[in-house]
Amino acid sequence: MSSELRYTANTQLEHLHARYTGTGHADISKYDWVTHQHRDTLASIVGHPTLTSYLAIADGEAIGRTKFEMTERMLQPCGPPPRKDDD
Repeated sequence: MSSELRYTANTQLEHLHARYTGTGHADISKYDWVTHQHRDTLASIVGHPTLTSYLAIADGEAIGRTKFEMTERMLQPCGPPPRKDDD
């Protein structure tokens, strides 16, 4: 019985990771996790017109310009990735 339960829990977890790509896993780095969070936040702001309008008014820019800047920031929301030390 416990092996069946483990199998279903593992498949459910795999299903969630396949469905929601930003959920992470045990070996995810801090940079990757923060990048997913920032990218999700920016996508949410661009996807909700009222939030985009709010930010555009606060910045004193056009809505299209704000959307463009947010979309551009999604490419590398936390800057370039850190170097990997190969010891």
